[in-house]
Amino acid sequence: MAAEKSTVCDVRHHHGYVKDMNIPKDEELYRLADLFKIFGNPTRIRILSALKTHELCVCDIADLLGMTQSAISHQLRILKQMQLVKFRRDGKTVYYSLADDHVYTILSQGMEHINE
Repeated sequence: MAAEKSTVCDVRHHHGYVKDMNIPKDEELYRLADLFKIFGNPTRIRILSALKTHELCVCDIADLLGMTQSAISHQLRILKQMQLVKFRRDGKTVYYSLADDHVYTILSQGMEHINE
């Protein structure tokens, strides 16, 4: 049987390029981790996917996803806090849409990646 190749450096030395690497600050890493946690919930992804092409009110999203308006409102509150959706009022109705093109890109690239 062949010996398994080690993934540890045999000799302790420093590679020159390591000191030039730009690793984000801890605060940025925590914020990014929080962002990705939001995408860890299928309901929130379904809501964001529904908003990719049209702004929708809570009742439309609830009907589309087969969920209660209360459940949708709860998830929208989280998505608003993370600045992934925005809203506008029209009389008593509130319409939601993706906050910006970055959200659309994250969703699209994620789908592209899993379908490779």
